[in-house]
Amino acid sequence: MFKKLLMAVLLVITGIAANAEDGQKVVSKVQKVTVFLNGAQVTRTAMVNVSAGTSHLIFGEISPGIDVQSIQVHAGGAFTILSVKHELDFLNEQAKQQHVEELRAAQKAIRDKISLQNSLILIYQAEENMIAKNQVVSGDNTGLDVAKLKQALDFQTERLTTLKEKQQAVNNSIEALNLELQKYDKQIAEIGKGTTTATSNITVTVSSKTALQSEFTLTYVVHDASWYPTYDIRAKDVNSPVSISYKANVSQHCGEDWKNIKLTLSTGNPTVSGNKPDLTPYYLNFGMYYSDGSAPITRSTGRVIGSDDKSPIPGASIRVKGTSIGAVSDVNGNFSLQMPPGQQTIVVSFLGYQTQELRVTGNFTNVMLVPSANSLNEVVVVGYGTTSDADYDSTRGLEGRVAGVTASSGTSKEIRIRGISSLPIEVKQTENQTNVEFNIDNPFSIPSDGKQYLAQISEVEVKAGFQYAVAPKVSTDVFLTAQITDWNKYNFLSGEANLFFEGTYIGKSLIDTHSVADTLKLSMGTDKNIVVTRTLEKDLSEKQTFGSNKKETKNWLIDIKNRKNQPVNLIVEDQVPVSQNSSIDVEVQETGGVKPDALTGRIVWNFLLNSQDEKKVQLKYLVKYPKNQSVIVE
Repeated sequence: MFKKLLMAVLLVITGIAANAEDGQKVVSKVQKVTVFLNGAQVTRTAMVNVSAGTSHLIFGEISPGIDVQSIQVHAGGAFTILSVKHELDFLNEQAKQQHVEELRAAQKAIRDKISLQNSLILIYQAEENMIAKNQVVSGDNTGLDVAKLKQALDFQTERLTTLKEKQQAVNNSIEALNLELQKYDKQIAEIGKGTTTATSNITVTVSSKTALQSEFTLTYVVHDASWYPTYDIRAKDVNSPVSISYKANVSQHCGEDWKNIKLTLSTGNPTVSGNKPDLTPYYLNFGMYYSDGSAPITRSTGRVIGSDDKSPIPGASIRVKGTSIGAVSDVNGNFSLQMPPGQQTIVVSFLGYQTQELRVTGNFTNVMLVPSANSLNEVVVVGYGTTSDADYDSTRGLEGRVAGVTASSGTSKEIRIRGISSLPIEVKQTENQTNVEFNIDNPFSIPSDGKQYLAQISEVEVKAGFQYAVAPKVSTDVFLTAQITDWNKYNFLSGEANLFFEGTYIGKSLIDTHSVADTLKLSMGTDKNIVVTRTLEKDLSEKQTFGSNKKETKNWLIDIKNRKNQPVNLIVEDQVPVSQNSSIDVEVQETGGVKPDALTGRIVWNFLLNSQDEKKVQLKYLVKYPKNQSVIVE
């Protein structure tokens, strides 16, 4: 009877094993990844031995977040692909739970240590109580030996002091253990609140008349990947060309590591609708148009915090929706983002938290993210190079190696990323019908950790015309602008730019490529060595009343000093008021020989100032209006 039962059990186990092996498991490797502005296309390859008849090929360890409709399978040989099926694989959850159990075991060891320390405190307190009871000395003991009493008191004092010191040491040890215990609590909580760590399988069913070997290629699109450009713009002086370093910030957390792959960065964006918009009727009716008079938002700063503990979130990704402009929050959760013209929306995301979209309504925006997954983001600067699997650590990436890229092949010029020298790596640009691709020749690795990996695309030196400009009515700061012609041939995207002038970091600017102009204007920041003041000459400014009219005269003196060691070409902009009422007359009396624009009142002076030169220009105008009306004349 026992043998029959054992045989039945073995048959059941064999049947389960046969079902589990119902399909040939195929080990594939990621060979190429094309990262779009949002999303990425992954290409895997594998050599497969196809059996005669119908067989099921299971390609495992694939991202769970793929777009199923994007799956493509290519293979060559005398067989037919019958079907392609995608399904999630939750076996990785076991590894996750095993990691949690290991953390809990470490927690138990810490709690045991805390329990032992608490026991020591009870022992010390019991001894302290025993000594305290022996301190009672009765007044009837008239024959007490004073020497022995002093000896006993000294012993009690010394022992009590030692006990207090030991208790303090134990309390310090318990406090340290509790802090360590809290770290494990947070780590377990982070893992517990994370989304599934499942991978997925792609099952390809094939039918072949004979056994053969063929190379299979799988391509699919994942959503949790992106890149955005940033720039370093360096100018030695106004007589030298401008160096523009074009860089990509690449990140992904799609659930699979990309090790030593061929990386391509594409300016395409599959998330944008490919449908041509249609015009709808545009109806007019009576109404009123007005302007709120609000100033445009050109720069937005803010802070990213978590909703659970209100702590700052470093490494969060902030993007301007619908553009390639992005930034990353710093260690305190703060960020600064240059904004293109018009009403904008920012998209804030961080691995482990729900993505938020916020409309920018002011110059400061606080962002509170709600937890949803588990990981910590940070900016990692990495370089190109071949690494073996043994040398690769998914938690560290390729730390410590930075490489630059030349704009054209065959050059030995060194390129620097933030001051670090490296040999140039070739990047080939391919212009397609609707996008541009940057193909990086050397192998590249990007783990699925959501961190920002910095890859340099190119560095170019371009001739630029430099122009200083100031509008002292608004600000007396003198701005240096670089004007670059034929910039379209460099395939730049809109993005933030770090400015370096004369070897010093001077701030941020924005490359806005949505302009259709042939000249790209880059702001190089302010120059404190050119001093401009705008002063109202009170003695020459007056307000008078003649009959039914009032007359106001304003006389402004604009003083410019060039404290630089070289000549500068400076544009000074100001304006006179423009009347929009026939009862208000504006008479321009002095403009330094420059005629104002009739529609805007704008006046532009162009000065060439030698080193240490000073130039003064006078702006004077008279405004006449009815005395029973109020007019603000500035």
